[in-house]
Amino acid sequence: MKLSKINKIIVDLSIGFVITFLMAGLLYLKLSPLEVFEAKLYDYRVKMRGQLPSDEKVVIAAIDEKSIEKLGRWPWSRDKIAELVNKLNAAGAEIIVFDVIFSETEANDPQLAAAINDAGNVVLPIVFQFDKKSPASTASDPRLKHASASTRGLNPFKGQAEEDILASASYASVINTDMFEKYSPIAAGGVLSPVPALIKEAAGLGHINMFPDNDGTLRWEALVIGYDGNVYPSAPLKAASMYLGVPRGNIVLNATEGVQLGKRYLPTDRFGRMLINYYGKNQTFKHISISDIIDGSAAPKDLAGKVVLIGATAVGIYDLRVTPLSPAMPGIEKHASVIESVIDNRLIRKAPPFTDFMVLMASGIIFSVLVIRFKAVGATALAAGCLAAVFLSGYHVFAGYGLWMNIAYPAVNIILIFVSVTAYNFAVEERRSKKMKNMFSSYVTKRVVEELIKNPEMAKLGGARKELTILFSDVRGFTSFSEKHSPEEVVAILNEYLGAMTEVVFKWEGTLDKFIGDAIMVFWGAPMPQENHAELAVRCALHMGKRLDELRQKWQAEGKPLLDCGIGINTGEVIVGNIGADGKKMDYTIIGDHVNLCSRVEGLTKKFGAHLLITEFTLSKIRKFVNIGAIGHVSITGLENVVVKGKEVPVGIYEVLSLSPELESKIVEAGHGEAVVMDEK
Repeated sequence: MKLSKINKIIVDLSIGFVITFLMAGLLYLKLSPLEVFEAKLYDYRVKMRGQLPSDEKVVIAAIDEKSIEKLGRWPWSRDKIAELVNKLNAAGAEIIVFDVIFSETEANDPQLAAAINDAGNVVLPIVFQFDKKSPASTASDPRLKHASASTRGLNPFKGQAEEDILASASYASVINTDMFEKYSPIAAGGVLSPVPALIKEAAGLGHINMFPDNDGTLRWEALVIGYDGNVYPSAPLKAASMYLGVPRGNIVLNATEGVQLGKRYLPTDRFGRMLINYYGKNQTFKHISISDIIDGSAAPKDLAGKVVLIGATAVGIYDLRVTPLSPAMPGIEKHASVIESVIDNRLIRKAPPFTDFMVLMASGIIFSVLVIRFKAVGATALAAGCLAAVFLSGYHVFAGYGLWMNIAYPAVNIILIFVSVTAYNFAVEERRSKKMKNMFSSYVTKRVVEELIKNPEMAKLGGARKELTILFSDVRGFTSFSEKHSPEEVVAILNEYLGAMTEVVFKWEGTLDKFIGDAIMVFWGAPMPQENHAELAVRCALHMGKRLDELRQKWQAEGKPLLDCGIGINTGEVIVGNIGADGKKMDYTIIGDHVNLCSRVEGLTKKFGAHLLITEFTLSKIRKFVNIGAIGHVSITGLENVVVKGKEVPVGIYEVLSLSPELESKIVEAGHGEAVVMDEK
């Protein structure tokens, strides 16, 4: 392996490793843009997974448009709410959870309190306040600065007796409390709650605060909120624990790590938040209009043994939330997903930081080692494949195992390595290409220069034997034409002619070898292999004839002299390569007997009065294309078997003419008469 190639590998690997370690540092620091990107990728995984199957343990008693139409404008009087609780109790509802806070005293409070007492399974909500005036209102996680309640316009909870009741709803058992010194829980500065008469009869209390991320999307359920020296669970957690029969004393908060709920363990982040496992979009859970429950038209089987959530879904009064699955989901639906996922023990866990770190390092190092083996196209395909592998792996562990693995950092890392290595290699390649162009652009075509850049080993003396098709074209009577016109006229019309012919040559992928005065030398099959080189040459020649006819019409209209030309084509084995003096002057060209034969054939166009002649060698290569009409409508007629100057073996010469579209292509073979010896060129 050459030293330059070893140095390139070392540099490419160093680039990949350095970028990977830098990304690991950003992962540790949790760079905000990448964290937002990862959150969006998480949302996409949730959408790809789609709706989860449910045992329908949770239903929603909806304060919907139908209920408002029948029962009147919201809020309703407490006697109607009491009637609702009684109906649910009679229907056999397992747990009744309110997403509505009854904060102001009403005359019918005793009636509702009695209904709650009779049911014995009602969970009432509280809402913690996070206002700037309170010294305890700042959450430990700055991302939670936009925390807000799911209801508004409620009075603060006051009174020592009421404070004692509230404290009885907090976690009874908290372990690992030393971690609170490092990561204190979300801290509230005030609280909103139902009136004391209702709280005393409730089977449980829990907060209904929601904390969207900075992009406004609700992804986390706060299982822990600190207030006045205690820590409190959420209402969905309280409802799930009651459904599972886990008493308050058996709910253990492991500070900054999780909640032990009987036999279930609910993992949290260091701020006591659990990922919400959304079961689907809006209306995933069964909605039953409260008016149907009160008037008895709701089927008892839809309520019996269920956790019944009571909350608003009517437009204008429900608490709108942006979730990974919906841009406008009622908050009550979020509560339903949390309760169902806890009951089903179907939870989403965040991968440990060490796992994310190892995935980042492994993917970065593996990609760095592999990408140096490929050029641009291969490296692009490799990068796309690695990105797909990262994304699919992230989705697989999420959908299959409920694990949120960070894929934003590995994905961005792969992209940065690919771009950086490609940019470096491009810069190196550009320097080499510029050097190559400076060496060859003055005397070879752009096509050859590009091939030399791709294969610099071609830039040396010598060549290779290849079968090619050669074309020679020469202007007829150019000597007499140049004698009769001024040099300016000669150069102008010749340049126009050569420019038009060159465009045609390039259209048919020919390699323009050189201009020899008024003559053009072109070949096909090198430097790039072309299996159909003979077909391309003949089609190019026919196009050159058509283009010349257009030029002649133009020149005639302009009153300019008319040029004509003859074209000869031959196919055979030649030597192709850079030929000349190393370090002085080299041309990428062809030499050999078949090149000379082609030149002689072009000279015969004057002898036979033809515009396009080909040899039997070229005909053998295009015969099948002519027979199927792939070359167009042409007539190929054998003229003579000739022995050209400098050769001894006769060669069949054929004239090629374009035909009208309505005529079929045909080949007329040459006669078997005695070969004609041509002494002139």
